[in-house]
Amino acid sequence: MELKNLLYEKKNKIALVTINRPDKLNALNQLTFTEMEFIFNEINNDDEIHVVIITGAGEKAFIAGADISELNKLDIISGKEFAEKGQAIFNLIENLNKPVIAAVNGFALGGGSELAWACHIRLASENAKFGQPEVNLGIIPGYGGTQRLTRLINSGRALEYILTADRIDAHEAFRLGLVNHVYPAAELIPKAFELAEKISSKPFQAIKLSVKAVRAVDNMGLREGQNYEASLFAIACGTEDFKEGTSAFLEKRQPNFKNC
Repeated sequence: MELKNLLYEKKNKIALVTINRPDKLNALNQLTFTEMEFIFNEINNDDEIHVVIITGAGEKAFIAGADISELNKLDIISGKEFAEKGQAIFNLIENLNKPVIAAVNGFALGGGSELAWACHIRLASENAKFGQPEVNLGIIPGYGGTQRLTRLINSGRALEYILTADRIDAHEAFRLGLVNHVYPAAELIPKAFELAEKISSKPFQAIKLSVKAVRAVDNMGLREGQNYEASLFAIACGTEDFKEGTSAFLEKRQPNFKNC
């Protein structure tokens, strides 16, 4: 597929996906969603990629929301289809079989915040601002924002941000646990690659199984989750890298993993 609204590059074991509509503050439109679906399916099936970074083009915005010119045309029927398409693509990202790092480099509003919430790890520049301003348009978050934000903080705080449309700056997002780290803008992408390189140096099967186990928390009770964790642990015990890692530890040497 020829990409018009995304930039995509692979560097070693890391994929960098950039939403590339800086003149529209990287607002999400249907073409962007179509391209995202294509790219993330490609990434999911590419075993050469171990970690993904997603960011926005330019210095102002990660994603400033949905394209209002498309939103304005929705009715009851098309509105449900519109929301379900966005949800499906963000679910694809959330359930990817490798970690996805959001490098939030400015405004992450509406669908921008919802995409960030769907990623596994979130880094923010000091000028980043998150928010769910949908009530200002007479609607509600439709790409999973009511569900994921509530799980990330709590229902009272999530509902306050959704009902007031207040923005959350980078340092408040860090305090709330919504982002892992906050960096000066010029350091954001280098720090994202630094983290991605550190993760990708680990055995790939262990990375994938860890992501699956942690993501299951939202959908399982404690006992069910523990059973699932034990099953994934068992799979890891059958890998060459497990044998190499434990043998290297016992022999007091550096491991030589084959699947990193």
